[in-house]
Amino acid sequence: MASGSGRTRVLLFTSSPYEGGAGADTRLAASIADSMPDRDFLWFTRWPPHGPTGQVRGRGMPIVSRDGAPHLPERLQAAVLGGVLSRRTDLVHAVLTIGGTYPLFSRLRRGLLGAGPVIHTVPGVMDPALLERARPLGVTVALSEATAGQLRAAGFGDVRVIPPMITLARWQWRARARGTPVVLFAGHHDPEGGAQEAIAAAAQAYRCGARFHLVLAMRDRPGQNRRALEAGLRTLAAREGLPRVDVHGMVSDMPALLAAADVLLFPPRRLGGKADIPFVVLEAMATGRPVILSDLPQFAALGEAPLRAPVGDPIRTGELLLRLLEQPQQWEMLARHGRVTVEERFGPGCFRVQYERLYREVLG
Repeated sequence: MASGSGRTRVLLFTSSPYEGGAGADTRLAASIADSMPDRDFLWFTRWPPHGPTGQVRGRGMPIVSRDGAPHLPERLQAAVLGGVLSRRTDLVHAVLTIGGTYPLFSRLRRGLLGAGPVIHTVPGVMDPALLERARPLGVTVALSEATAGQLRAAGFGDVRVIPPMITLARWQWRARARGTPVVLFAGHHDPEGGAQEAIAAAAQAYRCGARFHLVLAMRDRPGQNRRALEAGLRTLAAREGLPRVDVHGMVSDMPALLAAADVLLFPPRRLGGKADIPFVVLEAMATGRPVILSDLPQFAALGEAPLRAPVGDPIRTGELLLRLLEQPQQWEMLARHGRVTVEERFGPGCFRVQYERLYREVLG
């Protein structure tokens, strides 16, 4: 049903409140709401409130949550509340990573989300094996052609590709900091998620003569022992002979951290629960920080803006890091190319146009 103003009402369905740790799902949902001011959005918010909620367009529907993370109680509440709200809106736009509970959720789609139109934006697929038991919720949107191909092969049918966006005004070009170079890894404590690989590559560059400060900005997932995982990374770095390594938890001021860095080193073996194109990669490029990635197919949309090394090859990755730190001209070239790439491919204009077109098509 349309709102009293006659505008389309849309339920932004996520598995946790908007304040759930700035994960890819909730960040994409906020981007969608902010980019389409002519729609009335409903989204899940944390109750009781804790700190600022940010500027999200639309109306928050409360979910009881201790920390905002997508624990089982939050997921169950989202399913029940979503079932009620889906009958009161014109469109359900689910923004959900395909994880362990998705196959069951997808089979209960009609009972949970009703018979109305559904768009499902897929930030990523945690394990391709899950697709064997999964079903589409409606028109599916992937962030990369690589994941779109996986979804189509699994029988998802109508799959579009719309890359994510970042707000360029927040992630502005910053001059390179002076002093000892800082190499940054930012990610999760996921198996093969890149932290161990970054340490191994940094150690290779250090043994070849590079001198820098390695910073690991790590986010834990529900149920993980953050202190033990961080201690394990420090132990690994010491064993590799790296003298300057800092391990942090979730960082509240990522613009400042990226401005202080010289290079973003992100060499995962697989993305797991990360978005196909991680936001930190786009943020680093927008800030004017060269990026070194493992050569995963999801990163193809970035073109030649980042440097790439074969997956699981710390020697080659370390060589790229050494070259980047020792060659200011290449650093400058990649920094400028990265900013231009983000402006042209991942700005709000193209994102808004593609989703507006899709909304009009689905709503008829």
